[in-house]
Amino acid sequence: MHSKVIATACQYSFQSILSSDDNEGIMLTLFDLLERLNSLQRSWLRSHEELAALPPVQLSALYYLARCNHYSNTPMAVADYLGLTKGTVSQSLKKLESNGLIARMADVKDRRSVRLQLTDKARELMDALFPPAYLREAQQAMGNDGDDLLALLTQLLRQLQKQGDAALFGECHRCRYHQRREGHGFCGLTHEPLPHASERLICREFA
Repeated sequence: MHSKVIATACQYSFQSILSSDDNEGIMLTLFDLLERLNSLQRSWLRSHEELAALPPVQLSALYYLARCNHYSNTPMAVADYLGLTKGTVSQSLKKLESNGLIARMADVKDRRSVRLQLTDKARELMDALFPPAYLREAQQAMGNDGDDLLALLTQLLRQLQKQGDAALFGECHRCRYHQRREGHGFCGLTHEPLPHASERLICREFA
């Protein structure tokens, strides 16, 4: 159902863009498209009992921690990713911890630093629900256009981040610091080998 709704929303929005002959109209249509997609995503999240009870900030923090690598699982990184203050995010993290969804632990290299990890309960939940089947179906239905859409959305995101001077965050294997040495991933910034599983995770040092 969600994949059909997404296709309809995209069709409506792109048709509107094509019929617009002024920049203001195009920008309004683009904003409408992004807002509609966001609305559909929120609707899908609310349809799952396990997620419906979580406030948006907690859910976003949980998803980020499911996607970030071992360099990026600190409270400050969560705040940077969400674009919120550390104090605001701290309360959400405490709630997630009290609900048994995340755990805090000392950094093995710096005992003064705190690292955040999903509990087994949270990991099972996130692995079961993401990526959502409706989104996969929609992209497959679009064929090659699905790949083009991914590239264009990435380009739009990077441009908006640049304009807002926001931290980029991106998948490790797409970073300019990512290298291959003897067939394995290697970080040119930290000069450390990279676990294979982390190469498709999000890093706060992405450049």
